[in-house]
Amino acid sequence: MKFLMHEVLQKVSNAKTKKEKISLLEKFNTPALRMILIINYDDSVVSMLPAGDVPYIPNEAPEGTEHTTLEKESRLLHHFFKGGSNVKQSKREQMFIQMLEGLVAGEAEVLTLAKDKKIGKRWKITKQCVSDAFPAIEWGGRS
Repeated sequence: MKFLMHEVLQKVSNAKTKKEKISLLEKFNTPALRMILIINYDDSVVSMLPAGDVPYIPNEAPEGTEHTTLEKESRLLHHFFKGGSNVKQSKREQMFIQMLEGLVAGEAEVLTLAKDKKIGKRWKITKQCVSDAFPAIEWGGRS
């Protein structure tokens, strides 16, 4: 069974010990999950989007019927970060809003929090925990 990104983050956050958190991150390991966590925790990844709330219309489709998922959309995330692509700022912001509107509300929340590096404020997951679960990640920013 496939879990949505916010469901995975909630499961990890609910885990009582660091060992359990690491085990869950390893269990649900996908390129998209690692990408979201790198965006959030790597200081060298710089958002090209305005900080704060995004003016989008949340997708009202019930979970499981949403049009897209972060798992599918992760291949486009590079457009929103410094060095990722050379699109006009207005186009970048429009693309981000369209992506958010295609995601179920929980996944849109994950993406908006990640762009502002605030996943750790919503879910109890630390950079150290992510580093321990995915030792192959090379952090570009300060630890």
